[in-house]
Amino acid sequence: MVNIVRREPDEAAAATLAASGLSPLLAQLLAARGVKTPVQLEASLAGLIPPDRLTNNTRMAALLADAIVAKRSLLVVGDYDADGATATAVMVRGLRMLGAVVDFLVPNRFEYGYGLTPEIVELAAQSKPDFIITVDNGIASVDGVARANALGMSVLVTDHHLPGDHVPAAACIVNPNQHGCDFPSKHLAGVGVAFYVMLALRAEMRARGLFEGKAEPNLTSLLDLVALGTVADLVKLDDNNRILVEQGLRRIRAGQCSPGILWLMRLAGREPATSCAQDLGFSVGPRLNAAGRLDDMTLGISCLLAEDEPSAHAMAQQLHALNHERRSIEADMQESALAELDGLDAEGRYSLSLYQPDWHQGVIGILASRIKERYHRPVIAFAQAGDGVLKGSGRSIPGLHLRDALDLLSKREPDLILKFGGHAMAAGLSIREEDMERFRLGFESVVTGLLTPADLESIIEVDGALTLDDMHWDVAVALQRQVWGQGFPPPMFCDDFEVVAQRIVGGKHLKLTLSTRGRAVDAIFFRQEEFLPQYVTAVYELQTNAFNGARNVQLLIKHWQPVAAQSN
Repeated sequence: MVNIVRREPDEAAAATLAASGLSPLLAQLLAARGVKTPVQLEASLAGLIPPDRLTNNTRMAALLADAIVAKRSLLVVGDYDADGATATAVMVRGLRMLGAVVDFLVPNRFEYGYGLTPEIVELAAQSKPDFIITVDNGIASVDGVARANALGMSVLVTDHHLPGDHVPAAACIVNPNQHGCDFPSKHLAGVGVAFYVMLALRAEMRARGLFEGKAEPNLTSLLDLVALGTVADLVKLDDNNRILVEQGLRRIRAGQCSPGILWLMRLAGREPATSCAQDLGFSVGPRLNAAGRLDDMTLGISCLLAEDEPSAHAMAQQLHALNHERRSIEADMQESALAELDGLDAEGRYSLSLYQPDWHQGVIGILASRIKERYHRPVIAFAQAGDGVLKGSGRSIPGLHLRDALDLLSKREPDLILKFGGHAMAAGLSIREEDMERFRLGFESVVTGLLTPADLESIIEVDGALTLDDMHWDVAVALQRQVWGQGFPPPMFCDDFEVVAQRIVGGKHLKLTLSTRGRAVDAIFFRQEEFLPQYVTAVYELQTNAFNGARNVQLLIKHWQPVAAQSN
């Protein structure tokens, strides 16, 4: 069941925002997302939380400055998703700009798994670095850090994930979510943490007089990478993160970004000059992620680090091809998952744990997300990892903290989950293949105790109906240029329509002409192959659509129901 609920803006805040010069519509939308004053909308870098507010950041900067002066060798160990790739690129590029001797290593997820494992440390040791710097991982790498220490390598951890009961014995840890850190924004992505470390390092080197007689490196050149990783990792876009994303988008729109990002956007059919946050999340991010899902994220990081357009173009083309392959694999897996669920009472369950032997380990996270969207249940999808072990990737719904649920299950049945980690909405784990059914039952028991039937009802929050005057090109452009994303969702509207015309395009999408209050408007409904009835209540986003020189607005349909149904 889907409930449509209208967001209620703070009217006093909306009035304050409108008085500052914002349109009444935009003022209402922003007020409904917690913006109270125009100051929150200022995207100046001066508005960022100072780097020294991040616990241990000043100390890490001093250690890195010492290493740079002494010409110590540094090795960045990243992660195989878009946040990890961009964080690695920020750390490597930033350190090189500041004079460091640095290289990077990223684990192949199929051989080494996630994080700074002892096996990765052994591999890193072959290049004999003095320091290992983790990005987007490390807070849970107790054994890996211990192995590095034993081999004489110091470890500097930069991460944003939640710590476990024990933290590694690293030389320094920078993580806004570590115990005792009072950094006001707990939502920095791994790439955001890496950028903050670079800001602190530059300040430390400035204080030591290391830039005398030469220009300081311009770290704003890293912000396109920061914006991409922040949006792609689906961290909450609080005030601080919105500044980082907006500043990165400005560089992309001005063409002042890495050749790799430019080519990934072009191959995705997106125009850098008019790019928005959704382009990063839905077009660039998936192409970058494809390397880590199907092959090795080294390709993605190398693309982001490329200095010239020809090499960036060649690597971006490889990523584009990998993403096409990933989509094909995902479609096959989703079809088989839905066939399996057809034989089950999915609606009667509180959770869905799925496994088929031929599923691809690199795509199970996307599969879990797709099934979760369809059934509005916590979903964990498993694939074979070899040696009788299954790796699972889970996605959750509001009301269930997935990592905490797995932690509770591991306490109930200590020998069931081999290892796990993650966030409230996403987590990963490993179990023995022989324990699959036992896990399914145990997880269902835990989730049933944590959720209510009301939690299983999908809620779509909307911003009311658009007026006819607001269904305009300039309004759509203004909305698209705002930074929207996780925790700061893009505007969705709801209205009653008559379906005037409809046809299938591209074999699986519904192209429509809708009419409301005497006006016709174009609409598109992706992955909808069945025609709609004549009268519908539709939830939609307002988009621009430029085709063959013509500029029009169109509605992107997200959900529909019969017009007789009542919205809340």
